[in-house]
Amino acid sequence: MTDDKTKSGGQHQASMTDDLEAEALHLAEATDLSPNQARELIRRHGNDRKKLMELAKTFKAES
Repeated sequence: MTDDKTKSGGQHQASMTDDLEAEALHLAEATDLSPNQARELIRRHGNDRKKLMELAKTFKAES
């Protein structure tokens, strides 16, 4: 069996990073969070927008 380089995790990983960034920017724009706070919230709690919005309400904006 040979390794198929077209199915490596690199492209998938990049796509996930792009998705995280897009979701973090959306969350930051929709709430009082900084993009860094939004990324951390997503890493800790997943990408359920409804849940993230509820959690974001309990955070204070970074100064």
